[in-house]
Order: sequence, then C-alpha cells, then structure tokens
Amino acid sequence: MNEQAGLAVEMRGITKQFPGVLANNEVDFSVRRGEIHALVGENGAGKSTLMNILYGLVHPDSGEILINGKTVQIAGPRDAIGLGIGMVHQHFMLIPVFSVGENIMLGREPATGPDFYDRARARKAIAELTKRYGLALDPDARMGDLPVGLQQRAEIVKVLYRGADILILDEPTGVLTPQESKDLFAVLRDLVKGGKTIIFISHKLKEVLEISDRITVMRRGKVVGHLITKDTNEEEIATLMVGRAVLLRVDKSPAKPGGVALAVENLTANSDQSVPALKGASFELRYGEILGIAGVEGNGQSELMEVLAGTRRATGGQVLLAGRDITTMDANTERDAGVAFIPEDRRGTGLVLSFSIAENSILGRERTPTFSWRHFVLNLIAIRNWALKLVKEFDIRTPSIEVAVRNLSGGNQQKVIVAREIGTNPKVLLAAQPTRGVDIGAIEFIHRQIVRERDNGAAVLLVSAELDEVRSLSDRVAVMYEGRIVSIEPPDTPEERLGLLMTGGGSSPSMGRRPAGPEGLEA
Repeated sequence: MNEQAGLAVEMRGITKQFPGVLANNEVDFSVRRGEIHALVGENGAGKSTLMNILYGLVHPDSGEILINGKTVQIAGPRDAIGLGIGMVHQHFMLIPVFSVGENIMLGREPATGPDFYDRARARKAIAELTKRYGLALDPDARMGDLPVGLQQRAEIVKVLYRGADILILDEPTGVLTPQESKDLFAVLRDLVKGGKTIIFISHKLKEVLEISDRITVMRRGKVVGHLITKDTNEEEIATLMVGRAVLLRVDKSPAKPGGVALAVENLTANSDQSVPALKGASFELRYGEILGIAGVEGNGQSELMEVLAGTRRATGGQVLLAGRDITTMDANTERDAGVAFIPEDRRGTGLVLSFSIAENSILGRERTPTFSWRHFVLNLIAIRNWALKLVKEFDIRTPSIEVAVRNLSGGNQQKVIVAREIGTNPKVLLAAQPTRGVDIGAIEFIHRQIVRERDNGAAVLLVSAELDEVRSLSDRVAVMYEGRIVSIEPPDTPEERLGLLMTGGGSSPSMGRRPAGPEGLEA
C-alpha cells in the first residue's frame, strides 16, 4: 500500500454526548484510500457511535468530516450513500421473506414504467456486481433460507449496488463460522484490490491482525492509539483497549472430575423447521469438568443445549441428571434441580430488553420464595439486594440497577445473564456462546467465572463457535457433526484434526463413546 495515498475519510474533533454518556470525546480518525482499517475497543468505547456519525445515523455535537479531502455535511444515510459510504450493520438489515434480489434492490428497484419491477435488469445488475467482486449469490433465493454467511454477502452486494467506495463493517464476523470468516476475508481483499476502502470494526484481535493494514484503538470515547498492523501484536492492542495488561489465555489448573452429572443417551430432537437436528447424540458430563462442544454452527449444538435446558422437547433418547430422568422436564423444573442456562441469543431469549437490570436478574426465579411471598407478591427489597450484589460481583457497569438492559453495552448485557445464571451456584452450567459479541475485557472476566464454577465442583457444558475458546477452556472436547457426537478429544488436539472432524472427516458416529481413560474419563 502506498504510504502517501490520500485520505478517504478524515474525522476531526468529533464529540457526541448522550444523556449521562460522553460517547465520543474529541475523536480524530482517518482512513487511507485502498486500505482495510480496523477500529477496535471494548463495548461502549465509542466505535459504533463514531461510525454511525460517519453514516449519518447520529449527528455529532461538534467536529468536522472530510471525504476524499473535502469537508462534507452528512445529515442522514442518504447523504452518506451519495458520498459513496455504505454500512453493513452487526444485525443485518434484511427482509427474510424477500428474495436476495429484492433485498439488494430495495428502494432502488429498476422499473419498466412507473410501477413494474424489472426483474431482468435487476438480475443483470446483481450478476455484474457478484462477478466483479467474486460474491456468488442466487438472486431468486429466499433470504431467510440462506445461512448467515450468504446473508452478509447479500448485505455487502446491497451497499456496492448503491455505489459504495467506502464500506463500514460493524462486527462482521460476530455470527459467522470460522470458514465463513475466511470466505469474508477473501471477499474483503478482493474489494480492496478493486479500489474500495474498508473500515473493519471488531473485537477479535486475531482477525484484526490477519485482515487489516492499520488499527485505531478507542477506550471510553477517546482514541488511545494508532497502530500499524505488521508492527503490533495482540498483547499491545488488548492493553490499549482495556487500559491494563489482559490475560489472553485461559489460566486454569487441571480438572478434578467427579461423578457423572449428565448422562445423555441417543438423544434426538427436531429443529424449529421440524426436521431432525439431533440424531442420536450420546455423551457424559462430569462434575468438576468443562466439556466443550466443537462443531460448525447448525450441526445440532443449539438444539442440544435447549433440550438439556428444558426449552425444547426431545423426540427420543434420555437425559439423566445425577441418575434422575429429566428428559421431559420443563425449564422451571430443571432450574429448580440445579441446571443453569446461558442461552446463545442474549437479546432474543436471554433478556427482556425493556426490563431493568434488577428485573432481568431474577428472570425464571421470580416466583421462588427468595424473591416473592406466596409466589404472587414480589419481594422488592430482596430483588434489589440481589441485583446490587450481582452488579458488584460481576462488574456490571451501570449507574443504576433500574436501567433498562437495552441501554447497556453488549458485554454488560452478557454479564447480566452470566451473573443471573452463575449467581445461584448451579450443579450444571450450560453455556452456549457465552462470549459471543463481547469485548476482550469481558471475555477474560467471563472465562474466569466459568473456570471458577468448574473448580467449585459444577459440571460445565460449553458450546462456542470459537474453536480457540473451546480448546482453551475445555478439559475435554466433544466434536459434533450432523446431530451426533462423532469424537471426544483432549483439548490439545491439533486444530487441523478438530477441523476435519467438524466437517465429517476422520471419524464416524461410532466414535461418540470412546474407551474409558484415566480417572474414569472417556479418552
């Protein structure tokens, strides 16, 4: 890249204040033409606010924006699009029942006459874009039927169709599998070769180091560092982000497994689309260990956790909790039996966004004697004391427990769930994607809590799309493929072997139960 290349974006002295929060404080930010520029920082650091200002979704209180060297006024997204700026949001802005082509063209549909959608012209325009940038898509496919990697590809084509030369990608890999992330990076490199400029917002430092040319680090509304990617490392970036040294590996002693907590035998269950998702999964989880589930998303992990938590009905098989059959129990009964569940979708199923932190801290337990009188009248003093205790112990950053959780950063929202579930000292902890979309400081904290639960004797079942997380946290790794456990491996198994198993190679379903190893564990 030419070091003397001109600036595509320059933001000078950007300040934005929300009630009680100084989101951006005199921020200076610049991006060169034809580079991939990473913008990193903890949740709440001000990254998304800054990019929403650039895209016209938020108006700054003060500051100046220059695009290609010229001062501009961006009153809204229409102005940004007119200036060649496109944004792919963390939560996709797509209509599931529309086709790919209809989503891409929405608002800018080619028409024959005043009202007739010219499908042929639309298909031709999409075909030209996808061919030019290597973004293969079927314009007639229903958007809701596509995997998230292809949905994101459609979002990128949509902004390219609108003439974007500067692309803002907000946490683009947050919902992607490792392979989909690699595919995305190949697309981004091709876009830059084609003359595009990319701003890449992420909390995944390995990805930032792999894909970017330069890095801007933000902390608490300010820019605290400008780095050249080839001259830095994860430790330096993490220290700038958090303001202290961060432990990037999981620090844990060897497990001391006890008796069998959960015995799962030939478990079957259907997906939301009423097709088989679990196809005879079998394994054992012991007290005092973390068993990680590794697998490409969509191979039954979500359905497995929901069946074990009592939120999805099994169609066959058996689940024993300390020898007690809980296969048909509902979530409330399982909760009373000592099973805690951190769901993978914190906004959809983990929290009620309009409820306060205090209200969310007792979800599912609001009728217990601890928090109510005779199951009907809430004990507000007990709830308040409980919420204050969790906020302190789990470092939930908020001015008040009465704040609605929708107003918290993603990391603090996740901490509310983790605190609620771990705070009851469960016998079994089901942790599904516990650090998804969470910044590095919160990841370190959540990992410590999970290891502490293991060390206190709880049995922990972990599902994560991050293979590094599964390998570093787990005492054993169960590989899941097409609804079955195909192998159980030690955590130091080479990534290449795990990747092969995750895609159906190198094993067979009969490997789901392996011979006993030391201390009674499956080898």
